[in-house]
This record gives sequence, C-alpha cells and structure tokens, in this order.
Amino acid sequence: MKLPRSEAEAYRLLLLTIGYFALIVAGSWINRWLGLAVFIVLSLGVLWRSFGRRNEPRPTEHVEQRGEAGERRILVIANETVQGAALLDRIAEKSKGYRAHVLVVTPALNSPLRHWASDEDGARADAEVRQAASLRALERLGVDARGEVGDADPLQALDDACRSFGPDEIIISTHPEGRSHWLETNVVERARERFDVPITHVVVDLAAEPEQFRDPD
Repeated sequence: MKLPRSEAEAYRLLLLTIGYFALIVAGSWINRWLGLAVFIVLSLGVLWRSFGRRNEPRPTEHVEQRGEAGERRILVIANETVQGAALLDRIAEKSKGYRAHVLVVTPALNSPLRHWASDEDGARADAEVRQAASLRALERLGVDARGEVGDADPLQALDDACRSFGPDEIIISTHPEGRSHWLETNVVERARERFDVPITHVVVDLAAEPEQFRDPD
C-alpha cells in the first residue's frame, strides 16, 4: 500500500477510513451479521478498486525539459549498480560535448519488515554511501553530478526527480537479467511507456568487473 503523497490525498484517505468504519459500526448496531456483511462488501470493494487501478495503464507523462541551449540534463537511477564501470562510462559518454548536469538518484531500498516499521534510516544510509562513491568517480571523469536518495519504488523515484529536475534523458541501470528485480518487474519498459523522454538501459554486471571502481577516499 502506497502512502498518500499530498495533504489532499491524506484528507481523502482519512474521510474514507472514517466512513468505512462508521458504516461497519452502524451495521453492527442493527445486527452483528449485517455488520459483518457490510465489512465484507466494503473490503471487497476496496480490494477491487485497488487491483483495478494497479492494472490500469497509466497515460504517458510529459516531462518538462529544463535544459538550455548547449546543456544536457541527464537523470540516472541506479541502486547497487550505481558504482558500476559500465554505468559511469555511459554517463561520461552521454555528457561529452554538452554542459551536462547529471542527477544520480539512488532508491532507498529496504526489507518489508523494516519498511512497515518505518525504519528507513539504514536503507538511506547505505544508498548515500554507494551514491557518494559514484559521484566522486564521476567528478574524476569530469562530469558535473549531484545525488539524491529517492523513493523505494524506482518509478516513483523517477517521477519525483522528473518533476524537480526536468531531464532531457534518463539512464536506468540494472543488474543482468536473472539477477535484477527491476527487470523482473519490467521497470525499464514501464518507464519508457510512462515518460516521454529518451531512456537508456545500462546493464551492469558487477561480477564481471574485477577492477570495479575502488574509491581511494
């Protein structure tokens, strides 16, 4: 279940929750079996609406590109592969010939248990460490880059970053097929359907990079 992302959504959710329990209580006062029936009907309605919305194709979202003439704004999203040589090389390649501005977003991935316990400090700290090493590597390659820790949902992290950064293109980095949860859940394809800017998919095989970036700092 995703948390509401605005005060209006939170307010609507509060009203719906109050109405949900009020109807169940009212039915129970009349008859406990009526209360149970109301609970079942309302719960099935919530589940149907939730799964129905999840399966609805989302319309393509227009990304307002904020780069000026001669500039290139590149949005990169990567988790464990953020330090991969293949990704760093691709970012440097895409930056050549432009006044490039790169935003590296690393989702704060967490275990389900820690997520429900709202314990995300460890996940954010891990993401920040990987990201900082990647940014130092890009700096040595002459790439102007900054970083942000994003939402655990990579598509939501992309959506948030697109709104604030206005990229000209997006680079998504994943592990190879068979080892990538993002590929299993079709993140790349869904991103291409959702955002109207060019999207490059970079596969980073960390196991095949024996000289994987080692941060001297």
